[in-house]
Amino acid sequence: MTNSNEAALDPLETPYASTPLQSDSSVRPLPPDPDSPAWGIGGAVLVWIASFILIIFMPLAFLLPYAASKGLHLTDPNYVKELAELALGDKTAVLLQVIALLPSHLLTFALIWALVSRFGKQSFWAAIGWSRASRYEYLRWAGLGIILFGLGTVLAWLLGTAKPTQLEQIINSSLAARYTISILAVGTAPFVEEFMYRGVLYAPLQKLAGAPVAVCIVLALFTIIHVPQYWPNFGVIGAVALLSVALTLVRAYTHRLLPCIIIHLVFNFIQATILLIEPYAQRAIPGGEPVNPTFIILPLLHFLR
Repeated sequence: MTNSNEAALDPLETPYASTPLQSDSSVRPLPPDPDSPAWGIGGAVLVWIASFILIIFMPLAFLLPYAASKGLHLTDPNYVKELAELALGDKTAVLLQVIALLPSHLLTFALIWALVSRFGKQSFWAAIGWSRASRYEYLRWAGLGIILFGLGTVLAWLLGTAKPTQLEQIINSSLAARYTISILAVGTAPFVEEFMYRGVLYAPLQKLAGAPVAVCIVLALFTIIHVPQYWPNFGVIGAVALLSVALTLVRAYTHRLLPCIIIHLVFNFIQATILLIEPYAQRAIPGGEPVNPTFIILPLLHFLR
């Protein structure tokens, strides 16, 4: 005799009633949530510190052999002073340090991937917030990058100083350095910085303390690390702060990292384009004022301070 309670069961509400029990392995796990990362503040800070160590010591790995070929030896009592003069004044030495940024960025990428993906145990792109968007949305974020570049230019002009920054001196040291920095500014810098600040650092901070606190801390860190590099050019520092505010707010608003990368990439692409055409523009305009396109190419040269 059939139990009336059993007959009343709706099979649509009990999908496993008439089928064999399935193992947990057959259930597809949910994708990682960029706002609820598997890594914590401790891991994020360690990767951030490691990125600075790479930026400092990788250029030295390129510079020291060249210094030895120029006759500088560790036993020399004035070695540090002579090495600093070589690093800042020799065109080849400057170029080698700029080139060293590429392996620094690549190793930083590797550290970020290991932390975010848990050594490949989860999708890196999903965990970091890299989700696709419509064509209209791509254009919107690209347009915001152009607007921010214009606002940053005005701010740098209003608050800036005639004293050249270290980055300007390096770019003007040689065409090779100019081209290398332009390539890095588009090819690696936007990705390294967004993965690090709006990805690795922002996500656990947002999870722990909320979006407002995370926004404030990340934009402060992003701005403060540029102060020694651009001091005393308050216009450049102000432009960096403006970009940092915009990028971090976009990350908080969209809950994704891809819009930040698009904005940053467009911003740096304009800078790199100006860098590449500036020498030829000066030749075409006799007696014209030099173009100052380097007010805010994002941190590429922390090692020369």
